[in-house]
Amino acid sequence: ITLMEVFSSASTGDGMPKESSPFINTDNDKGNLYDGKNMALFEEEMDSNPMVSSLLNKLANYTNLTQGVKEHEEMESKTKIQKITFPALGTLIGVYLPCLQNILGVILFLRLTWIVGTAGIMESLAIVVMTCSCTMLTAISMSAIATNGVVPAGGSYYMISRSLGPEFGGAVGLCFYLGTTFAGSMYILGTIEILLTYIVPSAAIFKAEKKEDEAEALLNNMRVYGTCCLTLMSLVVFVGVKYVNKLALVFLACLCFVCFICLLGNRTLQNHNFDQCLKTMEVGNVTVTTKLWSLFCDSPDLNATCNEYFTLNNVTVIQGIPGLTSGVIRDNIWGDYGPNGMLVENKHQASEPAADTSQDIYMPYVANDITTFFTLLVGIYFPSVTGIMAGSNRSGDLRDAQKSIPIGTIMAIATTTFIYISSVILFGACIEGVVLRDKFGDSVKGNLVIGILAWPSPWVIVIGSFFSCCGAGLQSLTGAPRLLQAIARDGIVPFLQVFGHGKANGEPTWALLLTGGICEIGILIASLDAVAPILSMFFLMCYLFVNLACALQTLLRTPNWRPRFKFYHWALSFLGASLCLSLMFISSWYYALVAMLIAGCIYKYIEYRGAEKEWGDGINGLSLNAARYALIRLEEAPPHTKNWRPQMLLLLNLDSDHAVKHPRLLSFCTQLKAGKGLTIVGSVLEGTYMTKEAEVKKAEQNIKSSMTTERTKGFCHVVASSNLRDGFSHLIQTAGLGGMKHNTVLMAWPGTWKQWRAFTVRETTAAHQALLVAKNVDSFPTNADRLGQGTIDVWWVVHDGGLLMLLPFLLRQHKVWRKCKMRIFTVANMDDNSIQMKKDLQMFLYHLRLDAEVEVVEMHDSDISAFTYEKTLVMEQRSQMLKQMQLSRTEREREIQSITDSSRSSIRRNNQTGAAGSESGPSRELEDTQEDEVAQLIHDRNTASHAALNDKADAGPDRVHMTWTKDKFLTERNRNRAEASMGVRDIFNMKPNQSNVRRMHTAVKLNEVVVNKSQGAHLVLLNMPGPPKNRGGDENYMEFLEVLLEGLNRVLLVRGGGREVITIYS
Repeated sequence: ITLMEVFSSASTGDGMPKESSPFINTDNDKGNLYDGKNMALFEEEMDSNPMVSSLLNKLANYTNLTQGVKEHEEMESKTKIQKITFPALGTLIGVYLPCLQNILGVILFLRLTWIVGTAGIMESLAIVVMTCSCTMLTAISMSAIATNGVVPAGGSYYMISRSLGPEFGGAVGLCFYLGTTFAGSMYILGTIEILLTYIVPSAAIFKAEKKEDEAEALLNNMRVYGTCCLTLMSLVVFVGVKYVNKLALVFLACLCFVCFICLLGNRTLQNHNFDQCLKTMEVGNVTVTTKLWSLFCDSPDLNATCNEYFTLNNVTVIQGIPGLTSGVIRDNIWGDYGPNGMLVENKHQASEPAADTSQDIYMPYVANDITTFFTLLVGIYFPSVTGIMAGSNRSGDLRDAQKSIPIGTIMAIATTTFIYISSVILFGACIEGVVLRDKFGDSVKGNLVIGILAWPSPWVIVIGSFFSCCGAGLQSLTGAPRLLQAIARDGIVPFLQVFGHGKANGEPTWALLLTGGICEIGILIASLDAVAPILSMFFLMCYLFVNLACALQTLLRTPNWRPRFKFYHWALSFLGASLCLSLMFISSWYYALVAMLIAGCIYKYIEYRGAEKEWGDGINGLSLNAARYALIRLEEAPPHTKNWRPQMLLLLNLDSDHAVKHPRLLSFCTQLKAGKGLTIVGSVLEGTYMTKEAEVKKAEQNIKSSMTTERTKGFCHVVASSNLRDGFSHLIQTAGLGGMKHNTVLMAWPGTWKQWRAFTVRETTAAHQALLVAKNVDSFPTNADRLGQGTIDVWWVVHDGGLLMLLPFLLRQHKVWRKCKMRIFTVANMDDNSIQMKKDLQMFLYHLRLDAEVEVVEMHDSDISAFTYEKTLVMEQRSQMLKQMQLSRTEREREIQSITDSSRSSIRRNNQTGAAGSESGPSRELEDTQEDEVAQLIHDRNTASHAALNDKADAGPDRVHMTWTKDKFLTERNRNRAEASMGVRDIFNMKPNQSNVRRMHTAVKLNEVVVNKSQGAHLVLLNMPGPPKNRGGDENYMEFLEVLLEGLNRVLLVRGGGREVITIYS
């Protein structure tokens, strides 16, 4: 957490509750933040910026309470002052032993000998080295993250989510939760397997009457006993009993323990139902058959019919553990894989094959219960190297977490790696291959194979592994619900909110129920070998993202990335991530795809529904770096014509409540863009930013809300300006960054002429940007509408870059306009060849790859009608009246100037008085207020003058600034009034300008043609005529446009940016 967060969470008056930071023990002790007047210069900032002495006092009381069992079982009231406790666990007890206990688990006891026998020493070493390298590299990355600041209890979920953001954090957190839950299933299945196979085989409920039914009976027993065990363990966790599992380390000694194996030919026999490895034996000079004979023959008589292979081959007794000097290591160097049901054979023993092998599956041979191959063994073995997070999960209990976590974790991994490598070599060098491949110890009278090495008795290993699996299962069932509760309380996955609740003391009851349900799925699978690859996937996914988080932070060089653990490198982290990904697909490619799909779905869900957290994650930094790199690479020069697409600046009008006045304009922009390219939504508020800051923020929030509703993807920018004209001008000039700038301005048709003049057209033309003006925008379709059969009509009067052709094509990509057809009309004069024009236009559209109907409209010369003449006259009369009103506005500005001058002299007198007299509080406040008012008045006056100068650039000498005396002011005002009254009388005697009459005639005639052809069209696109060169005729220009568009419903006026935007070339 940052220093400012430490202090702000402790202070009052900043709008943040004290409980906002659970790590600071604070009291309402604002008190005196400074003494005397030594720091009076900074007294204005004391509320927001603390004195260093005060800040250090807060940091001295910092405590990091464990977010685990302790806080759930110790409920304290909010008003009670928490007692500061100092965790006292060191590296050995706090990190090393918990990691060792978690890593050395069920796979070591139940499957390692079988893996060595099946894969051979060399491939087993490859599996151990790959998996241990993966966890070692992950531990290095984890150490760097864990020592980069204080890590509250929460382990890998906390580290990943705060490094990679809520989306990755939630996805990987849930994967880690699922991995921990399935680990609970695996440990429970291991417990039941030890119980039913090695401790009390007679307790089995389902007993197989035939050998071929043994596998199914074992699975059913596992399901029943596993469910009972899960229920019992869940009950233990629910009632909150502190079950402490402390088992001493079991030391293995390779002793030449007397252990014999019975072979028939080269096949290994299950040594359950016979006590002597003989076919017949001499009893009192009489040859009698043994129990072994009865297993292969139909009667105990010597003349009984026996199995063919039994008849052809003799039984042999070999030593199961011949020892290091026996040379058995040569036989165990390479693997012996095979399909399900393949008999476990000793290749060096003589054997006579039988012609009929169909009865072999019913004979008491040791056989493979699953099909074995290298990648399967990788997935089964990997859970034996997990558990490296045990130290970081207990970081809240450590005396010095930043020192203990790296040393303890890496030492634990080094120790267990040494144990695994030495075990692989010693198992392969000491134990006969057929015993190693005997998964359940059937050839050694149902004993645990690793148990026959134990001293003083095999029961040391059997009982030790039983309780170890029980304890590990309980730890999983305790840790997984708390992990789920932490994710739920973070609020990043909305549908998990219910699992954040629990009992009165905080125990995660609902999370425990879900954990038990998922755990039951693993138990119903019932096979340890099938469950192990599932949890391998989820743990590998978690380790993958730990490595990615470290590599990302290192490469981005974030300012906050300052780990105390220095022995890390981004290349090691990338190597670890690559190894994790490789192991996922090596173990099981389809499980890997499912795990990645689950993580991807969770990621997209959090991105869509949640992810409102801002944790300063690395993905944000990565996005910034990628954006900066792309912007620098993106040339500021205009793109090639083939790559041109409208990059929008959308100018919005807001109502009095600062809500969007025309939300359909956002819908139209979405339909035109389809989420591609740049969209900037801008608006202007009149006033200064200092006085309008709150309104600007409110307007931005309203616009963003409307953009979300209308599904417009883009950026929002609201500016405060002294007048709308300057504000829109600034937006047109400055919106965008580098090469990511807009090239098209989209706006709605103004409601009144006072709101909008031709300056926007001039500004966009000067900036070489296209302009789109939508008339009757409130009647445009929403994103939910689907327009039926209809047309989009394009009236191509003048060519200005081909934008008129491109826009209908882009619109028809959206589902709203998809069914509309495109029609192109062009206007021919009397001296044009209409037929040839139509052919040329059709060929042009063919080369442009556009499908459209073409029609050439001929406009005949006709006399100017009386209606046109009269409409022009009324227009000019109105313009003249507006000019008279403008004169009166000039008069008002001069009055403001005189008030400003008198205010300045008043201020000057007050300043002189203040300097001579004493410094009194009230007079000083009055003076400050008056200065602010006058400064604002001067600012408004200058801005108004600037706007007026722009409006009247060709004004006469009366616009020259001069010093006004009172006499001059009265004379000028009387003269202006006289001129105004003369002008009003002249309005009704004026004659219309011939140029305006011709323009009005064009507007009227073109409007008649457009209305006649396109009145029923869904949308009409029309060239926007340019504004007059003389800026005094802007009102007339607006009148021409009104006449041109009269009688049309949906119209989009289009003015190109002065460059080609569509091409016939590929």
